[in-house]
Amino acid sequence: MSEHTATVEWMRGDQPFSDNRYSRAHDWRFDGGATVRGSSAPSSVPVPMSDPAAVDPEEALVAAVSSCHMLFFLAYAAKAGLVVDRYADAASGMLARDDRGRTSMTEIVLRPRIDWAGEAPAPETLAELHHRAHEACYIANSVRGTVRVEG
Repeated sequence: MSEHTATVEWMRGDQPFSDNRYSRAHDWRFDGGATVRGSSAPSSVPVPMSDPAAVDPEEALVAAVSSCHMLFFLAYAAKAGLVVDRYADAASGMLARDDRGRTSMTEIVLRPRIDWAGEAPAPETLAELHHRAHEACYIANSVRGTVRVEG
């Protein structure tokens, strides 16, 4: 077991609050020193109350699932003696009503594209690497919605 922390901080400053037109921009701070600007998604709260340049929680969840899958995939590829030169994923998430009638991330689709040093592995080997990575990814295991890997 391990514990993972983040500090999320929002400050009102001198902006009004009770009119519901306050900025949703805030900071995520991580133990390694990284700070990421966060905000609500502009599709949830319109600009200027949202910051479209910031990371919204929906994007962060999709990125976390994609990153977790990639890291396990790379580890399994290395153990198999395969050399990955580049791994890029155009992941997406679908926010919709779930079977409980709640808005949730109902599906995350991973679309990894991999450049190999040398010949690419056989399709069944690639499928097995993705399957193992998906089974091991504890972030995907924590999501109620479907997580699919295409490609």
